[in-house]
Amino acid sequence: MNSRTKIATAAGGLAALMIVLSGCSSASESPASSTSDAPVDTPAEKPYIALISKGFQHQFWQAVQAGAEKAAAEFNVDITFEGPDSEANVDQQIQQLQAALDKSPDAIGFAALDSQAASPLLQQASDQGIPVIAFDSGVDSDIPLTTATTDNKAAAAEAAKQMADAIGHEGEVALVVHDQTSITGKDRRDGFLEYMEANEPNITIVDVQYGGGDQAVSADLAKAIIASNPNLKGLFGSNEGSAIGVVQAVKELGLPDGQLVIIGFDSGLAQTDAIRSGLMYGAITQNPIGIGYETVKAAIAALNGETLPLVIDTGYFYYDSTNIDDPDIAAVLYE
Repeated sequence: MNSRTKIATAAGGLAALMIVLSGCSSASESPASSTSDAPVDTPAEKPYIALISKGFQHQFWQAVQAGAEKAAAEFNVDITFEGPDSEANVDQQIQQLQAALDKSPDAIGFAALDSQAASPLLQQASDQGIPVIAFDSGVDSDIPLTTATTDNKAAAAEAAKQMADAIGHEGEVALVVHDQTSITGKDRRDGFLEYMEANEPNITIVDVQYGGGDQAVSADLAKAIIASNPNLKGLFGSNEGSAIGVVQAVKELGLPDGQLVIIGFDSGLAQTDAIRSGLMYGAITQNPIGIGYETVKAAIAALNGETLPLVIDTGYFYYDSTNIDDPDIAAVLYE
């Protein structure tokens, strides 16, 4: 572990140092005789936690940052929060992770775009004694001490269940997924598909496309799916950008509200507006503020030598026009 380690130890070390300094002072010295060369009391340096997210383009990540900043203020630590320009930009995220490691942080929080690409840098962090906390999306590694995340498979299965109910348990459905490299992308896709396969024999999945979480790309993919499948009854968008892209496609095609059942994931303003208007049927909301908060809290626990659970489940809710204003739902929506 590097020079800025346990929070509790830092304060204790400073107190011990001040006792030694006071014991070495001459009894004949008067405070009035001190000069500019005299030692000056300085506060202990705060632990520094570097957080690398998947991006900034969605309101979801801004809410995660808000939760992390809340924890940083509460626990008196310094944090930085960065992410690539696009959730498709794995190389930029890897560069940001390397830059963060070069600053020798006390701990790292990491939400991987590619669950394998970061492995060498995570090993570097481990070799340097820097605890790693995964958040939102796990990695194919046992180096992270815990992952603060939604149970994405269970959440996507709930989205599938709601889709099946909405289309009468029969018909054609397609997916626009944000990626097939992150744990969240794979889990949300698989959770949805596995539920349908196990429970809905009369529902056919006609297509799965990947839009990188980009609204414009996802809209184009959704329009192509709709054009190729005239009997399509439902579309699932696996994150904020994907879901908004599906909504945009339906708007651009001029489809009547309700002709196509859209189930989304996340809860930015564009989605909540679409649900209130009836254009989107419903969505899964995570707890992004809780994800950011629990990531920083877990990093502090790791610095203090505490044992962490393998997963910190931050929860999810399904919401639609019937419950969007319920207090439990409203508390985890973000704009």
